[in-house]
Amino acid sequence: MSHYSRITDYSETQNGLLKTRADLFNEAERITERLAEIKNDVKALDKTLRLVGYDGELDAIMPRQKRNVMFGQGELLGALMLELRHAEGPLRSRELAQNILATSGDDIRDRRAVSDLTRRVSKALRTQREKGVVIGKQDESRNIQWTLRPRR
Repeated sequence: MSHYSRITDYSETQNGLLKTRADLFNEAERITERLAEIKNDVKALDKTLRLVGYDGELDAIMPRQKRNVMFGQGELLGALMLELRHAEGPLRSRELAQNILATSGDDIRDRRAVSDLTRRVSKALRTQREKGVVIGKQDESRNIQWTLRPRR
C-alpha cells in the first residue's frame, strides 16, 4: 500500500523559497555593483591609453559580444498587436514594453530592459504606422499613443 503525505502547512517550504529568493536578489545586487566597477576600470584604462599616446579606435578592438535575442522573428510584433487588440484605449510605447515584459515574466522595474524594449517597440510600431496598420498620435507630453487602425 502506498502512503501519501498529507502536508497542509507549507511554512517551511515557503521560508526556504523566500530565503533563496533573497539570496538571488543579493547576488544580483553584487553582480550589478561589480559590473559598475568593471565599467569604471575600463574607462580608466581608456583614459590612461590616451594619456600614453594611443590614438587608435578603442571600440574597434573590443571583443564581439554575444547578441541577446529576446524575441524570435515576428514575435515582438505579434505581442504588440495582441496588446493593442486587447487595450482599452491608446497605449504609449513604454506601457506596451512594460506589458510585454510583465507577460513574459520579466521584471518591469529593470529600467534598462524597459528602455531597450521601448526603443524596439517604437521602431516596430513606426514601421507598422507607415504600412497603415496602426495609428500613432502625440499627446500633450509629446509621447506617441498607439492604437490599431480600425478595420473597414
